[in-house]
Amino acid sequence: MKLTEQEQAMLEGEYGWATKKAIEILVTLGEIYGADNLIPVTSVQIAGVSYDNLGEAGLDFLDKMAKGGGEARVLTTLNPAGMDIENWEQLGISTEFAENQRRVIDAFARMKVITSCTCTPYLSGNLPTYRNHIAWAESSAVAFANSVLGARTNREGGPSALAASLTGRTPAYGYHLTQNRSPDIRVNLQTDIQGTFQFGALGKVIGEKIKRTGNYKIPFMDGISSASLEELKSFSASIATYGGITLFHISGLTPEAYLMAIPNIHISINRDEINQAIDSLTDGNVDEIDFISLGCPHLSINEIAQLAELLKGQKVEKEFWITTSRFTKDMANRMGYTEVIEASGAKFAADTCCVVAPIKGRFKVLATDSAKACYYAYAKNKFKTVFLSFEDVVRSAIG
Repeated sequence: MKLTEQEQAMLEGEYGWATKKAIEILVTLGEIYGADNLIPVTSVQIAGVSYDNLGEAGLDFLDKMAKGGGEARVLTTLNPAGMDIENWEQLGISTEFAENQRRVIDAFARMKVITSCTCTPYLSGNLPTYRNHIAWAESSAVAFANSVLGARTNREGGPSALAASLTGRTPAYGYHLTQNRSPDIRVNLQTDIQGTFQFGALGKVIGEKIKRTGNYKIPFMDGISSASLEELKSFSASIATYGGITLFHISGLTPEAYLMAIPNIHISINRDEINQAIDSLTDGNVDEIDFISLGCPHLSINEIAQLAELLKGQKVEKEFWITTSRFTKDMANRMGYTEVIEASGAKFAADTCCVVAPIKGRFKVLATDSAKACYYAYAKNKFKTVFLSFEDVVRSAIG
């Protein structure tokens, strides 16, 4: 690979051990994927934050990078942790886990990483603009950034994202290159959809259809006349989870769609397929729901406002987690939404989510509006799921 003088100095250790290790990771990654050079990035999002996923081996790596002088060179934020940093006891997290999770957060903080602990960094200050090169981990955020924002990133792993943060660089391959961002299959939606759970179901249908072909990676979609930020957030999470898709184009909605030639290969999606996807995401009995969670990906302030209206004067009868960023939770506090929601008995779980928290064995049936949460509920925790609209999730909590 062709390196600049500064990059070569990093490789030779002139910027310290951690920076040397970081650029070695990036050069190796670039050579694997045939990159000619490294490119500057404007921001980074790091995944692999929960101690439940990292363990001692991952924490040891972070500690070495921090002790080796590693320091973020660009705006860098973190994915959700395994617990609410302030309110972990109320959520039933053990003291032992809390101590280990704090060690993880401390290691990142020592490297000047913003310990935001959210899967929606674009709602909490890490908002890249059109054609910015970034290095993001977290599948739903990557799909949203590439597609909805028009920024440019590959789906990074935890180590490569950290390496990008400590150097301000990433290899120039994949979705950083214009020629690799063209759609290769057209998807025509033949029915109207609305709401986060229907957009989640759509992502499942498209993701699974494209994955089965084995030949296509970037869909061009038409037939979607409008979509809110929250619906696109849900769709990004679902299509990434079920299809491994990190870039999509929607005619009339996403910024690069008008630049793209429409592919000749096409598939259609009808109402029956959406309904089948919705049905397939429920394998639990409504009467056995013992855990309810909204916020996968993390809730926006608009969703929290809607939740407060639905819960006003109500009492929840089951364990109910509202997962969101600390930043959004602070806004909810100021607006009075937190007081209304907590008066119902529901619990805020800031900084974390039901995917990465250590809750295996605590519950049996999860009710949620998130297709992504349904996938990980079984894959990680062996929960059964009931997939409902946002409003119906809340109704299930209050009986």
